[in-house]
Amino acid sequence: MPVDMNTSPPRTDAPAPAARPARAPLLSLDDALARLLATVQPLPGHETISTFDALGRVLSNDVVSLIDVPPGDNTSMDGYALRAADVVEPGTVLPVSQRIPAGVVGQPLLPGSAARIFTGAQIPAGATAVVMQEHCEAITAPDGSTQVRVNSQPTDGQWIRRRGEDVARASVVLQAGHKLTAQSLGLAASVGAAHLDVAHRPRVALFSTGDELVMPGAVAPDHMPPGAIYNSNRYTLRALLQGLGCEVTDFGIVPDRLDATRATLREAAAEHDLILTSGGVSVGEEDHLRPAVLAEGRLDLWSIGMKPGKPLAFGSVRRPLDVGEAAPDGSEDDVSRSAWFIGLPGNPVSSYVTFLLLVRPVLLRLQGVVDLAPRSYTVRAGFDWPRGDVRREFVRVRLGADGRAELFHNQSAGVLTSVAWADGLVDIAPGGTVKAGDEVRYLPLSELLT
Repeated sequence: MPVDMNTSPPRTDAPAPAARPARAPLLSLDDALARLLATVQPLPGHETISTFDALGRVLSNDVVSLIDVPPGDNTSMDGYALRAADVVEPGTVLPVSQRIPAGVVGQPLLPGSAARIFTGAQIPAGATAVVMQEHCEAITAPDGSTQVRVNSQPTDGQWIRRRGEDVARASVVLQAGHKLTAQSLGLAASVGAAHLDVAHRPRVALFSTGDELVMPGAVAPDHMPPGAIYNSNRYTLRALLQGLGCEVTDFGIVPDRLDATRATLREAAAEHDLILTSGGVSVGEEDHLRPAVLAEGRLDLWSIGMKPGKPLAFGSVRRPLDVGEAAPDGSEDDVSRSAWFIGLPGNPVSSYVTFLLLVRPVLLRLQGVVDLAPRSYTVRAGFDWPRGDVRREFVRVRLGADGRAELFHNQSAGVLTSVAWADGLVDIAPGGTVKAGDEVRYLPLSELLT
């Protein structure tokens, strides 16, 4: 006889349904970055290198000037040095008493005379102004001597660069933590710094996991096996690391085996400061990377409230002990005995954006860079973004001729053409929407790539 489900009493001996484990809340991008930077500290020590070779390196010590720049009052123009009071009116004619090219120290200026002078030359004692040659006329006196007609009324100090007006002796011209540019190298050279103390380059080990990955050139496109993809992340990440001043060791594609992954981690940790991988860090994904890192060190898996992106693995891998070396107490917590580990998501755009926003600051911190935040600008949106996401979104854009941010048509995390086309990212807050004409925060890629 069938049981009436509407009237029968409930069974008391049936097991209660298992409760779903609560998902960990998303970690904000700002909190994730703060945790990384609070953990990773600058590499110890420094090296001294030629200023010629220091482009892109980071200063580990201040550059202090031992001289005044300029070392004496000099002229910023070709013209005539004179006493302004001697030119009573435009058209005044003065005898030319000397000629002073750059690198020559002239004699004290005779009263009522002028000195022919060239850009960079030291101002002779007694002169109070320089009149540019375009406002002067060289003439020959009846006795054959040279005179100058001054066709403008000079004022004291005009076209004179004062001693030390650029750099004062004993002043700091470049601070520790400064990433050296072409112009900062010139500044260092201007105060006589032939060598500079710079931070060590971070040594980064890079590898990928996944048997589906194929290297370009290894298999022709027409012969790609089903499910195989070319390993684009390897090229992107290697170039990004090199652009940030890292020494990169490329371990290639590691076979999808636990023993192979562990062996690669141990080899990488031995001689590197950071191990960087892509793929295999999504929560719930079955792979050998997580158990391998946990077996060789420590690992945290974060779900970050950013799009593209979200999964990030951060931890450390113990360095192997030398033969006969005893493990120190608390070695698992000894940063000096470990290499940092960061695992990026596998989707190309997710990997790229996560690198720019989270790995870049870590690499700069390792080099002792002080100013880690990239500059951003407020621009007008040239697009609509009607549906906000629970995560903070970074959409790929390019500035148009009108200065508005134009949106790439496909914002999928797998569309690498979007980052090759874009010149920046627009930062959209969680749940945020955008209408064309709204002000938005624009992060130029030029700020994020160096």
